[in-house]
Amino acid sequence: MGRIDADTIDAGKPALSRRGLLKGLGVGAAVAGFSTVTGSWVTADAATRTPGLVAAPRLEGTLEYSPGALAAFGKDFGGLVHDLPKAVLRPGSVADIVKVVQYARRLGLKVAVNGQGGRDADVESHSCYGQAQVRGGVSIDAKALATIHTIGSNHAVVGPGVTWGELVTAGYAKGKTPPALTDYLHLSIGGTVSVGGIGGGTAKYGLQADTVQEIEVVTGDGRVLTATPTTRADLFHAALAGGGQVGIITRLKVKMIPAPTSALVFSLFYDNLGTFLADQEKLLRDGRFEHQSGELARKPDDSGWWYRLEAVSYAVNPDQAALLNGLRDVRSAADIYPLPYLDWVFRANAWEDFLKENDFMAQPHPWLSLIMPASTVKRFVESVVPELTPADLGAGFSVLSPINTAKVRQPLFSRADEPIVYLFDLLRFPPPGETRIAAMLEQNRRLYDRAVAMGGKRYLVGAIPGMTRAQWRRHFGPAWDGLLAAKRRYDPDHVLTPGQGFFG
Repeated sequence: MGRIDADTIDAGKPALSRRGLLKGLGVGAAVAGFSTVTGSWVTADAATRTPGLVAAPRLEGTLEYSPGALAAFGKDFGGLVHDLPKAVLRPGSVADIVKVVQYARRLGLKVAVNGQGGRDADVESHSCYGQAQVRGGVSIDAKALATIHTIGSNHAVVGPGVTWGELVTAGYAKGKTPPALTDYLHLSIGGTVSVGGIGGGTAKYGLQADTVQEIEVVTGDGRVLTATPTTRADLFHAALAGGGQVGIITRLKVKMIPAPTSALVFSLFYDNLGTFLADQEKLLRDGRFEHQSGELARKPDDSGWWYRLEAVSYAVNPDQAALLNGLRDVRSAADIYPLPYLDWVFRANAWEDFLKENDFMAQPHPWLSLIMPASTVKRFVESVVPELTPADLGAGFSVLSPINTAKVRQPLFSRADEPIVYLFDLLRFPPPGETRIAAMLEQNRRLYDRAVAMGGKRYLVGAIPGMTRAQWRRHFGPAWDGLLAAKRRYDPDHVLTPGQGFFG
């Protein structure tokens, strides 16, 4: 779990968890700098005979370039893109990040933060298509920024490398919890808010990015700035759900609410898509549940697809009849059960264990994530279902969950201008030896193009090949000019996060 330090909030340097006491570059090697001629790091004993040497900054943390470190940061959860950095920064302070950003800018290198989420020592970037990778640049290990600084009555202050699971565990000990959680909690907070962050709590609280109240950012030109919805609002709204294009988040103030003690889970099934969507939207409007999500699922006899609505009440002794009132599910198939709150929010742990034990986690994961307007989602899903087979998902699943756009306050989270949109995911977990990965990526691209023709957008986490700058501009729509202006203002040399590919 991230280190909890209740006494490190100040206006200057936040305390960060540190990895080792070595200064400079590498392990056991004194490094003088980087050669612009050879494109490589130069040790002190070779400095006098190496042309183009640019002296390295002195750091509190470490900057590593061992083959093992580069390989670990040259891959991600998606397993589809393998771009090796030239170095990995494990910062000992925010000042280290500033120095390395300025150094990289001077050398024409790129920089990207790598969330390194996961459980225990089994960590990696959880991007799906190289979004957090930085070929020939510097990866910043977010695990070195994993301090929980404070947990107060209505907010927590954390480093970006803290996972939501770590914050849930620490907050629960104080009777608090984050309001909006992803299904899988072992993701870095900085990583999910950089793309938006969607889960069952989004129906009630908006994106995880919408629960952020303040951020500290190292910009692409090496400044340390604080931003809120009213102070440097352009930076605030470009850093949240903006794909890491304007700054490296080094501290966040996030909303906390009283933690429930239990969860009553309603797993409801529908054999009619229109009825399923209508009930989803009914629940979204009346807000009777604290958690709401949906998915396509295989029928028990494997004869085809039907639809599952998952809704959760955190109330003490809730009235089940009232909660089910007016819903038109196949009631004989309903599964209703209580769970302790922590068991509920960490429910994905057992599923992850199964995936690891059966080697699904080690395979490529060509995920597709789309944001569809409510006005066209039925037509879109009806076009997808006939071609979707169990083999297209493997051990994964397909999400179909509504989002109340009035709850979403981040302009770079692209969605149709409608009251309700839907997250549509194909969260693929192909089995070992699957040979259809390229075909799955092709299907992703084809379904994305179909979605766009129906007013859909993409969610930034997915794997969609062949995106051009013009298509990204179309994706962001009216928000593109604001993103471009923020990029020019805060990262004028395009140092940060090239893996997103927004600008070519």
